[in-house]
Amino acid sequence: MIKSFISKKLAFNCLVGSSLALFLAGCGTITPSSGPQSDDIRSQYTESGPDYSLVKVTPEIISILHKYEPKGLAGAFTDRRPPASIVFGIGDVVSVTIFEAAAGGLFIPAEAGVRPGNYVTIPDQAVDNDGNISVPYAGLIKANGRTNVEIQRSIVERIANRAIEPQVVVAMSSQRTGLISVIGEVNAPARYPASGSGAEDRVLDAITRAGGIKGQGYETWVMLERGGKRATVPFENLVMAPQNNIYVRPGDRIYVYREQQKFLAFGASGQSGLFNFDAWRINLGEAVGKAGGLLDSQADPGAVFLYRREPREVAAQLGVDVAKYQTETVPVVFAINFKDPGGFFLATNVVMKNQDIIYVSNAKSVEVSKVLQFMRLIMATGSDAVNLSNDALIFRNNIKLAP
Repeated sequence: MIKSFISKKLAFNCLVGSSLALFLAGCGTITPSSGPQSDDIRSQYTESGPDYSLVKVTPEIISILHKYEPKGLAGAFTDRRPPASIVFGIGDVVSVTIFEAAAGGLFIPAEAGVRPGNYVTIPDQAVDNDGNISVPYAGLIKANGRTNVEIQRSIVERIANRAIEPQVVVAMSSQRTGLISVIGEVNAPARYPASGSGAEDRVLDAITRAGGIKGQGYETWVMLERGGKRATVPFENLVMAPQNNIYVRPGDRIYVYREQQKFLAFGASGQSGLFNFDAWRINLGEAVGKAGGLLDSQADPGAVFLYRREPREVAAQLGVDVAKYQTETVPVVFAINFKDPGGFFLATNVVMKNQDIIYVSNAKSVEVSKVLQFMRLIMATGSDAVNLSNDALIFRNNIKLAP
């Protein structure tokens, strides 16, 4: 009986030893975890996902990120000058008034005598499909794509030899082309003609004409489309960065919509999940705080990672070898060390982007604790099995020795 017990105990110890060796060899893949270990991320090896590059957050890296932040409307539409005079388009209604210095000319008959102004107003007419208007004695005058001054000059040239010192005034009676449209999440969507002066016609003025925005500024976005080109900025960016409140031009279309900016947090943060910015911009430190900070009993403060895609130009400036990437954006993982007291200052200077992912890795001691806990469970289970077998053997022997 004793020999049997000893042999079972030795067999169990051998099983535990071999299991422990195998377990320790592969504990990184066997133990439950909320994500990759810090060493796995730093290795930059991925089995099924896209290749990525690891960038350590430093003051130099933050300076590059700030330099290449999206420039908004001002960066997309670089002409900062007020809009030029309005040009006429097909369908616009034109008013033409012709003045002569004295009666007896082309438009003012001699018997009419001198009268105030000595002018004649031609009935309003729309620019035809060929882009012209018709002026008596001047014929067809091209109006499409031209300013009122250019049209006036052409009319004067045509009638100068027959009219007495003619002068012409051309005005927009009704603008039907080149209108400015403001649609979407505004209180009174509008389509209105540009003023021509440009003094007050900026993006915020256009939105004000449409009754202002419906939602909160931090969740509202403004998209400007001009000449087939588009650019989008948060509404509050127009207020906080006045250079983006650019002049609007005839034909501009402004689309206002609501979309909360969000980020995701995983791993050993206080909370995992999807979080709203609730502001037009937040930094990495604020985002970690929104996610509940770092779990004191689980997180490795030296292994906080920010996942995002950066434009190729930015990635190259960050030191990434972009030649191996064929996409317009490059997957980048930024590593920041919250174990370093200065890391918190760095975090407050990293501006979060919509759909960023924050991942906090477990401390290595947590993985060791998992292994030890698992081994204690195996040893306790095996010991129970040996004890049960030994009790059964003793019971059988006692039965045999019974009289």
